[in-house]
Amino acid sequence: MIRRIHVTYRLRAGEEHRETVERVHAMHADRCPVYKTLKDAIEITTEFVLDP
Repeated sequence: MIRRIHVTYRLRAGEEHRETVERVHAMHADRCPVYKTLKDAIEITTEFVLDP
């Protein structure tokens, strides 16, 4: 049984784009149909890493 999912987004973007990435990352789950389907049954966490 799957109880938790952790997703790491690896993005090719420079530090100058960090503010935009943070803003989009903060709101993306609310617009993701997969997240909205699974959120009540599975704990889903995300993070991002910027790769220059």
